[in-house]
Amino acid sequence: MIGRLSGKLVAKNPPQVLLEAAGVGYEIDVPMSTFFNLPATGDPVTLHTHLMVREDAHVLYGFATLEERAAFRKLIRISGVGARTALAVLSGLSVAELAQAVTLQDSARLVKVPGIGKKTAERLLLELKGKLVDTLPADTKAGSGNDVLNALVGLGYSEKEALAAVKGLPHGLAVTEGIRAALKALAKS
Repeated sequence: MIGRLSGKLVAKNPPQVLLEAAGVGYEIDVPMSTFFNLPATGDPVTLHTHLMVREDAHVLYGFATLEERAAFRKLIRISGVGARTALAVLSGLSVAELAQAVTLQDSARLVKVPGIGKKTAERLLLELKGKLVDTLPADTKAGSGNDVLNALVGLGYSEKEALAAVKGLPHGLAVTEGIRAALKALAKS
């Protein structure tokens, strides 16, 4: 499996880029979120990749962050969601926005993504429920964020309530302090 490529960005033709690494040119499909953050042609770049082997082709997908790649991998595991649909979702929503839409069960947000209809949006919300918290970037979590969130869910709060309580916490709190502050916030609401 090819997990990461570093090299020179040779060409950019949305949604595909050509990356030269060790004298080999790799054609890599990327979501638009990654595409817009790429450096100029000729500059060095590193992409986290996912290699998909099909009967008729080997296709390489690239992502600017590990969180994007993790979300892509979760999306393609859903029945009826292929790589193109997963790229469309990640092109239309950031990983944090996708996780928030799933937590809030907001199908209207997903339907705004080109190629996602109402039934697909509902299937995504159902299949991804509770599975995207670990793909959130570290700066959207409080303290050890995931630990605080999991503790609140373990105490019987809904994922939506727990996420709202964690969102308001200051950065750098210890897990125990984060849980205590989140419980105080939940008690006030």
